[in-house]
Amino acid sequence: MFYSITGTVVFADENSVALDCNGVAFRLFTTLNTLRKCAPVGEKQTLFTYLNVREDALDLFGFAEKSELDCFKMLIGVSGVGPKAGLAVLSQLTPDRLAVCVAGGDVKSITAAQGVGAKIAQRIVLELKGKLDSFAGSSAALGDIAAAQKATVSYAGEDAVNALVMLGYSRSEASIAVGKLDGNLSTEDMIKQALKQLAKNL
Repeated sequence: MFYSITGTVVFADENSVALDCNGVAFRLFTTLNTLRKCAPVGEKQTLFTYLNVREDALDLFGFAEKSELDCFKMLIGVSGVGPKAGLAVLSQLTPDRLAVCVAGGDVKSITAAQGVGAKIAQRIVLELKGKLDSFAGSSAALGDIAAAQKATVSYAGEDAVNALVMLGYSRSEASIAVGKLDGNLSTEDMIKQALKQLAKNL
């Protein structure tokens, strides 16, 4: 029904923004990432929109970037993920970081989103694996996704990733580090080289 709305920002709180369009103010629920990019009160802003129709309400959602809107639509298409959970995930992770987490099976990073439990996060990983690559906003993000997908192809790679997770790294960090290594290395060598690589990123 709505593709986007352009108006003057008249209100904003921790999860929504209101845009005045010729005397009518539309309240749009949104993510922390969009709120950080929004213009201050009194200035013009355009948000890409999604209208969620319920029996008792019409909820409008707004996003500063089309990619975030498209990612939100994919999230709420996952069984058990509603708009509230979709906003929480995209408040915690940008679309390209979510793509990396899904590629690497990083359930823990997804559960950092408020109100998103392990079962929902696992479902997001399972149902969206291979579907979020287009949200990589840079060649670096594409490289991270490819590395995360490659990491667990071998038993040695999977064991190395699990060992790095036990050492306190997120599964995304571990998968990317291992995935960038020679797949013919032993598990021990993978762990050593991955640790050196991760230390450089600190």
